[in-house]
Amino acid sequence: MPTSVWAYAGKTPSVRSLSFFHEHTREKLTVNYYKYGVYSRKALKKINYILRDHRSGDIHHMDTDLLDLLYVISRDLDTPGPFHIISGYRSPSTNSLLRKKSTGVAKSSYHMVGKAIDVSLPSIRLDKLRKTAVRLEAGGVGYYPQSEFVHVDIGPVRHW
Repeated sequence: MPTSVWAYAGKTPSVRSLSFFHEHTREKLTVNYYKYGVYSRKALKKINYILRDHRSGDIHHMDTDLLDLLYVISRDLDTPGPFHIISGYRSPSTNSLLRKKSTGVAKSSYHMVGKAIDVSLPSIRLDKLRKTAVRLEAGGVGYYPQSEFVHVDIGPVRHW
């Protein structure tokens, strides 16, 4: 996670938490995933589960830099969440299926390696969520107003 991102969050917090609501499974999770310099294995396991490929059931490790980016976004927007999940991890087979249905799905999607998420924050306007993510310059940001979500990844800095 670039240090510049933490500058937006202010002092690096000793406890970090995230809250999620999965649009497809209707599952909810609020968890402290980082405490006093250590990522909680138990919390990360819960996050990996809720961000699993809801089509196949496959679970994959989600990158902690992505989680930290979501944390900074929520702090910057002054909202506890929950982030509404449209898509977290995607198995290669799910990604391939989605590529056949849409031109907007990358062949080597960061979703397949736990480094991307598609989210919304219902308490925050979608364009404001997008602007915040772009301003942080921590990776890729895709804006999909018709589908009502923002794609955030920790790949190279770019936006569309």
